[in-house]
Amino acid sequence: MLQFYNTLTGKKEAFRPLDPASKKVGLYACGPTVYNFAHIGNLRAYVFADTLRRTLEYSGYKVKQIMNITDVGQLTSDADEGEDKMVKALRREGIPLTLEAMKEVAGKYEAAFRSDLRKLNINTSETQFPRASEHIAEDIELIQILADKRYAYKTSDGIYFDTAGFPEYGTRGGFRLGELKEGARVPVNSEKKNPRDFALWKFVKEEIGWSSPWGKGFPGWHVECSAMSRKYLGQPFDIHTGGIDHIPVHHQNEIAQSEAAYGVPLANYWMHSEFVTVAGGEKMAKSEENFLTLTKLFFDEGIMPLAYKLWLLTAHYRQRLDFSVKAILASQSFYKKVLTQLNWETASEQVNDHYRKEFALAINDDLDTPRAVALVAEVLKDESLKQADKTMTINEFDKVLGLNFQGMARKLKVIPESVQKLSAAREAPKTSGNPTRFAKKSAPPASKSWTPMTVLSSGKDYNNRSHPVCPYFLFTKYPAACGEVF
Repeated sequence: MLQFYNTLTGKKEAFRPLDPASKKVGLYACGPTVYNFAHIGNLRAYVFADTLRRTLEYSGYKVKQIMNITDVGQLTSDADEGEDKMVKALRREGIPLTLEAMKEVAGKYEAAFRSDLRKLNINTSETQFPRASEHIAEDIELIQILADKRYAYKTSDGIYFDTAGFPEYGTRGGFRLGELKEGARVPVNSEKKNPRDFALWKFVKEEIGWSSPWGKGFPGWHVECSAMSRKYLGQPFDIHTGGIDHIPVHHQNEIAQSEAAYGVPLANYWMHSEFVTVAGGEKMAKSEENFLTLTKLFFDEGIMPLAYKLWLLTAHYRQRLDFSVKAILASQSFYKKVLTQLNWETASEQVNDHYRKEFALAINDDLDTPRAVALVAEVLKDESLKQADKTMTINEFDKVLGLNFQGMARKLKVIPESVQKLSAAREAPKTSGNPTRFAKKSAPPASKSWTPMTVLSSGKDYNNRSHPVCPYFLFTKYPAACGEVF
């Protein structure tokens, strides 16, 4: 039986879909605001959502997944203050403040985000990615319903939701709120009736905006998700996911406005992943300038995206993770071990029944991926199993873990000569003068198909180089060995 921790109730519950007969499940994942590159802390929420979707599919459910792209409406403050993050991006990049320019910048960062998902082997082939800027009509419709029901009021800077009119606000399970003093955690806004009232529509004069019955402006961030999730999944739908930072404000407000407008729950299960923190337990965040992108992590620390994903899976999604290069490199060593100790070309249909049952128990128990990863190690060292059965059993686990063991192993069958030379040089005695860790000052021997990267230390922006994952790096510790695939 599948069990998930439901933030809405504050406890672990058996999963009961809205449509058990068809085994269809609606899953909405809060997507990125595409004003900058996603950092590795952001990406944890999408690895979690991927694991959840894979677990549901492993249990026989047909999942319809929606992941929104916020390309307008999220302000620099959760208190509905500051400027739109997309406008901030346009100013940062010196681009005119027009809808066309905003679409161009959003497209750039959305493409980079989706490239990161591919590197992490997050399957989005059937996932829909609706953009906020393309659903303004749906936003206006929702706001109008709230206004007609007297849940909304107008101030000089926008239309706000009156939380006093929704008594259930902040009273449920993990969404329960403590006292809030305006001026302590949110800026003072004398026109708001209550400190926690939130923007449904923000007015603008000369900046980017759309026409509405209330004046030119743009929708509030929370409105976008309520409108798009309802359009594509209906209301209620089964599961809504996001990071824990969404709990006190964004998801709280989604629930309030959606239930106030339509009189039924927005989603039955709310699931949230924890932070990846840096030194001192501080949340990794763009605004704090303390973050790493997936690409920079590769070139600076020699960590492959799938090794990072494996490291994330060694902790429960509700457990905070402290970023550690040493720990992630240990996961990378284990990843290499799985690739090299098994024959991934072996033909077998025998998945060990004992380990299959143990694996199902783990993932069905609120996505216990630490136990699932531990089972991979147990299968590897189990001498009672045949090589082919080990391979098939771990491949079975990978349907949920999504680490692409077999695919990466097959890429390693033919290693270019230049990479073999690098590997041999790396294994040479230290007295020979060869470095044991990759150096950014020199390049590997060139070959017809594998041109060495010559810009590793050029100071150029790592994140503007989109590349697929190169498995040869596992054996050379030298990013340039992957050559022109970057």
